[in-house]
Amino acid sequence: MSYPRPQSPNMQNYRPQLTSVMSIGHRLSGVALSLLAFGLAAWLVAGAAGPVAFDYAQAAMRSNAGRVMLVLAPLAVFYHLCNGIRHLIWDSVHAFELRNIYVGGWVVVIVSLFLTLALWIWVLT
Repeated sequence: MSYPRPQSPNMQNYRPQLTSVMSIGHRLSGVALSLLAFGLAAWLVAGAAGPVAFDYAQAAMRSNAGRVMLVLAPLAVFYHLCNGIRHLIWDSVHAFELRNIYVGGWVVVIVSLFLTLALWIWVLT
């Protein structure tokens, strides 16, 4: 009995690489930012609707899920921003050597985490 071979590219046959993980992360952060825009709009509408609606919105933001979202939202913004700058550098036909691609990828990750941490330190002080 012969089984059909998987068609390439099959994600189960490949080891995740920094470039592929960052590409997926860029897409996910873009989707998250779109959803966060709807959440921001809902929060603003609740504020305009009156104190009762705004209290419900604030309670949602104080929930565990709301707090996780508030912590991860700046990370999504900074990651998407930094990775977008990296893509703009690539669009200018620079940093295409394999070593520079990996260095740039790690720079994006480190700078995104640093900016998120710096923002939260600034907000909480």
